Amino acid sequence: MDRVKREKLLILSGSFGDGHMQAAKAILEASALYKPGIEVKVVDFMELVHPRMHAIERYCFLQWMKHFPSSYGYLYQKTRTDNMLTFFLKHIRATSQQRLLRLLHEEQPTMVVSTFPPASAAISLLKEKGKTDLPTTTIITDHSDHSYWIQPSTDLYLVGSEGVRAALQRKGIADHKIAVTGIPVRLSYSQQDNRERLREKLGLAPDSFVVLVMGGGSGIFDKSFIEQLQADNFPSHLQFIIVCGRNVKLLYRLHKALGDKGNVMLTGFLDEIHEWMAAADVLITKPGGLTTSEAMALQLPMLLLEPRLGQEKDNADYLIQAGVAYPCQIEKLKDQLQRLVQQPFILEKMREQAGQSSQQDSARLAVMRIMSMTSATHEEKGIAPLQKYA
Repeated sequence: MDRVKREKLLILSGSFGDGHMQAAKAILEASALYKPGIEVKVVDFMELVHPRMHAIERYCFLQWMKHFPSSYGYLYQKTRTDNMLTFFLKHIRATSQQRLLRLLHEEQPTMVVSTFPPASAAISLLKEKGKTDLPTTTIITDHSDHSYWIQPSTDLYLVGSEGVRAALQRKGIADHKIAVTGIPVRLSYSQQDNRERLREKLGLAPDSFVVLVMGGGSGIFDKSFIEQLQADNFPSHLQFIIVCGRNVKLLYRLHKALGDKGNVMLTGFLDEIHEWMAAADVLITKPGGLTTSEAMALQLPMLLLEPRLGQEKDNADYLIQAGVAYPCQIEKLKDQLQRLVQQPFILEKMREQAGQSSQQDSARLAVMRIMSMTSATHEEKGIAPLQKYA
């Protein structure tokens, strides 16, 4: 009698943006808590495909986004719907398919989850060519229906909002293939903590109005925002905490520009960033999918820096419409923050709106939905012989 293969989940992610990998880690963490009987492995797809070049490629990609965001935005809009250009971009080189197929043979997963569009494309192509029939899930880590997330052989899409579900349906995706779970965030963002205790632990004054400023893991801020902090004499009860991520050069420049301001704290990457977010009154950030989802899970109101990239515009539209964020008016930053201080009901309303989202339980919901997919024996659903395609 054939034995049912032990469940093993392979998560394909990418290091081009912190959000993809953070979503993968959220699934890994939630799986250990809610489904401890399954084995889970996270793989950086770009490192798998280009083991010697992925660090250089990531650097070039980040420099492109930083210095030429308009060209990225143009390409994003040109490929929003399927056309010849999207067809070309989705059909990546055969080497990526071969290395992915080899990984499937080595790991022998029973299902595959992708948080990274190129990985979704690669596994879909393998299924189209009959090289595997494993159940596949794509987790869309932005509030977007962009074509690069959509692949013909994907079995399930996990999305962050009902708006994305409706958009996918309009593009022909069957409703049973879509589940609204929220964008998965790590469990630490779903655990409410005492703000007063956190502020004491972090050395923040209990009566200060804490403004947390984040530019993503790469620490990208517009020059105009920094100039505004330099020029305006903000009230002393406003405490700015600026997180530069892994951008050491930015941290050095900001120390030179803002180091003499007593109400500005500058820091690099923080492991316990969820504690700082939980201790803050408002977050100023670029509208990345994961950072804003983490803020929503903590019911932290947001002021959104002007979107630089296509997916950021989609995220900003959703967050503002949901009532959990406002655009950050850089030229009127002092007045905007003062309004929030003087009219606390605005922040309270934003917190209430965030509390109505599914973000607080997103990772658990995602794991449960993934695991609800039909299990099968290795003979029924699995991987075709490697030598046939090598």
